Amino acid sequence: MAGSRVTTSKKRGLFNRKPPELRKYSYINFLMLLKVLGFLLLIETAFMLIPMVVSFILHEKVAVDFLYAALVTLVTGVGLVNIRPRNRDMRKREAILLTGLTWIIMSLFGMLPFLMSGTHLSVTDAFFETISGFTTTGASVLATLEGVPKGILLWRCVVQWIGGMGIILFTLAVVPMLNYQGGIQLFNAEVTGITHDKLRPRVSSTAKSLWMVYLALTTLLIVFLCFSDMDFFDAVCYGLSTMSTGGFATSDMSQVVGTSLYIKIVATVFMFLGGVNFALIYKMIHGEFRTTLRNDTFKWYLGIVAVCYVLLCINIVINHEARSVKDLTISPLFQAVSILSSTGLTEPNFKDWGALATVVMTLMMFVGACAGSTSGGAKIDRVIVMIKFLKNEFYKLMHPNAVTTISMNGKGTPTTLVAKVLGFLFLYVAVIFMGGTVLILLGMPLADSFFCALSCISNTGLGTEATGIGGNYMMVPDAGKWVLSLIMLIGRLELYTILLWFMPVFWKK
Repeated sequence: MAGSRVTTSKKRGLFNRKPPELRKYSYINFLMLLKVLGFLLLIETAFMLIPMVVSFILHEKVAVDFLYAALVTLVTGVGLVNIRPRNRDMRKREAILLTGLTWIIMSLFGMLPFLMSGTHLSVTDAFFETISGFTTTGASVLATLEGVPKGILLWRCVVQWIGGMGIILFTLAVVPMLNYQGGIQLFNAEVTGITHDKLRPRVSSTAKSLWMVYLALTTLLIVFLCFSDMDFFDAVCYGLSTMSTGGFATSDMSQVVGTSLYIKIVATVFMFLGGVNFALIYKMIHGEFRTTLRNDTFKWYLGIVAVCYVLLCINIVINHEARSVKDLTISPLFQAVSILSSTGLTEPNFKDWGALATVVMTLMMFVGACAGSTSGGAKIDRVIVMIKFLKNEFYKLMHPNAVTTISMNGKGTPTTLVAKVLGFLFLYVAVIFMGGTVLILLGMPLADSFFCALSCISNTGLGTEATGIGGNYMMVPDAGKWVLSLIMLIGRLELYTILLWFMPVFWKK
């Protein structure tokens, strides 16, 4: 009898087993992903109305193009929102997939105004320009901004501002439904950093708090710029692109790097704030000044800015570029903060500052500013962990039995987190190397290839004309622009979110 029961049990297990292909790959709730993408497209439609209204007021023909683009986006969004998935659960896999898809889909619809407006951009160039905006990279393929409709100029800056704090984070703030369905996974997949602080108990409340800080700082910057010689339109555009550390301009010669000392000072202050962890700014607004001043990353950020400023000053003196007090005060400080925060605005004569300035600029592009900010780069937080890890390893060579730990803000860092940071930095360099190699194979010069790869993964967007090497991103072949678009997205979403798509383990159970 016992033998019979075992046989029956085995038979049941045999007949109830799923086919191998179903056992191997896990179920992904695509209907729920499409529904959330619908909400995102509705949000993008609302933002498209801003440049559309401005174009109507200015009697620009591009207003009709924005109307058509908004209608296409609206209809698609409404159709996706009306999808009724049986299951609304969103797990980590869906969150990672949705985060990457969001930036791609938003860019595909966001490029419609560029295609319709007569800017003479191909699909490749339009997508590159749009994803460069959303990722706050600021790399442009437009030959000139002269004659470009103001509606398009405003849309470029609006796109950067949306991407600055994060598309998903904005959605979490305005769509409370996601607070219950995978909200924390979405938050972790998009927000930059090695750790993520929840300012409020609910993810949606944290998202709202961060966006309110972002909106308040942007509004304050625009007000300050309005007191300069800028007109209101330029003040709004530069306010959006500077606070997002994106760097898109409204003319070929950016007014921010012009002759106005006041504008430079204001831009420097807000670019610096754009590179600070917004959770720290939130705490500072609520009176927690000691938390900010005791934060290791913030102190390193101040120190790195100071060191880079001194090095640039030395280089200016060596190359006899110091012609006024401003050239040794605000100009190098502006340049250091601009590149470290990945805004990418440069002095008109930066390429004449010499080789040391180029080396310092390259290092700043790699490092970036603080995690949890709108800046790009590998982030200072990770660099601190790496330096302290190497310091401990050297110490262990002399004291093999010593037990060491890496302390951040007075707390020990788990070994798993240290390993993750080191893995991230290795991948970061690997993506630059692979991206640069592909560009070389596509016919680009060696120096230009690796510089463009670094500029895009760090979301800085500097073209090689800043170093005097070559031209801007117009010279990149179409295949290279798609490669750089992918690199920009990989850099903005902290590598793992996109690179996981190419790993079989992501799709398997």
